[in-house]
Amino acid sequence: MESGNFRRLTSWLPCATIGMTAAFIALLPAFAVEPEAFIPDLVEIPSGSFIQGSDRAEREAAYLLDEAAYGHARTREGGWYEDEPPRTITSLPGFAITRTPITNAQYAAFIAATGRPAPNVEPAVWVGYGLIHPFERTRRHAWRDGAFPAARGDHPVVLVSHADARAYAAWLSSVTGESWRLPTEAEWEKAVRGSDGRRFPWGDTFDPARLNSHDSGPFDTLPVGVFPAGAGPWGVLNGAGQVYEWTDTPAGPSRYIVKGGSWDDSGCGVCRPAARHARPADLKHILIGIRLLREAG
Repeated sequence: MESGNFRRLTSWLPCATIGMTAAFIALLPAFAVEPEAFIPDLVEIPSGSFIQGSDRAEREAAYLLDEAAYGHARTREGGWYEDEPPRTITSLPGFAITRTPITNAQYAAFIAATGRPAPNVEPAVWVGYGLIHPFERTRRHAWRDGAFPAARGDHPVVLVSHADARAYAAWLSSVTGESWRLPTEAEWEKAVRGSDGRRFPWGDTFDPARLNSHDSGPFDTLPVGVFPAGAGPWGVLNGAGQVYEWTDTPAGPSRYIVKGGSWDDSGCGVCRPAARHARPADLKHILIGIRLLREAG
């Protein structure tokens, strides 16, 4: 274990990680023993203003997309997009955000180092959520014996609660000496959408070939970074479709905003950066993952 790579890693890690578990040490070779192997790639988002929210025309277009895809008007009848903030100019300081959602492999370093329960959900808990997906569908995403599903290391991690996401950010902060956290809704939207108020990361016209949604996708997660043509103006990938992502913006007692749409959605009105949903903080869903922000140094 006293390889040059190991010495480089242990000399790089701050003193706070001296007590890392034996499980994490054993895991290091799988991560090429380099910190870059589990530190997410970042995109720099400049300081300044951007157009946040939507107007009546954008929301109407979203409902029409849904109706064409599903053959019914339930999202319109449910007013899914009516709580989106009106289009306004919002200014934010600069920050960096992960280029893609956090992967199973990146999250595995956190699980091994901390002993936190791996992503999974019990049958009774899942049934209690009242979701349309059967419990059996969660099994392809669930971890077993602390290990992520085979051949899914580069897929986005799911079945993580808001507290899990925060704990992962806190751990990454401790091992890097930098400040990582969940983005706010506004930060997430700016990073994915850019500054000009476009309806999708790539422009104003929906294109199912640019994202992992149920319109033309496999009805499952895919490796992160797929659909490069769906990138936003600053290079953020998978900001539409793939998985919803936790933000740190509250939406009522013990609820937080999730953004982005998922592989399960068609239409895809919910995949617009302005779209938003509130979800219970303790929810562990196969459609919800993590993207982290690193504060400017």
